[in-house]
Amino acid sequence: MNRTAFDAHCATLRHATNVVQWGGCSVWKIGGKIFALCSPEAKGEGFVRISFKCSDMAYEILRDEPGIIPAPHLARAKWVQLQAPDAMDDDDIRQHLDAAHAMIASRLTRKLRTELGFLS
Repeated sequence: MNRTAFDAHCATLRHATNVVQWGGCSVWKIGGKIFALCSPEAKGEGFVRISFKCSDMAYEILRDEPGIIPAPHLARAKWVQLQAPDAMDDDDIRQHLDAAHAMIASRLTRKLRTELGFLS
């Protein structure tokens, strides 16, 4: 998945917002909380690194897969980073981004979830 496809998918997620920070990373948030990010393409590598929040079980499974590592600076919070362009296919990445979005949304305050329309 390239950065354009990453951003396009994240933009479809309910109440997701995007900022570019930390040296050009595309950072996606819900309610001010980060659920996924995509680094700029490193010179000579030809691909981007995508990081996202995982469930405890997904983290345990994914961190041992080839091309996937615990995300630098975020591993203690159960984040992984895709280090290779073939580490995961695009459909699986989209499913994990959806899950990360839902997980972070569910952890927002009740007041904020109500304001965003997740609770009625």
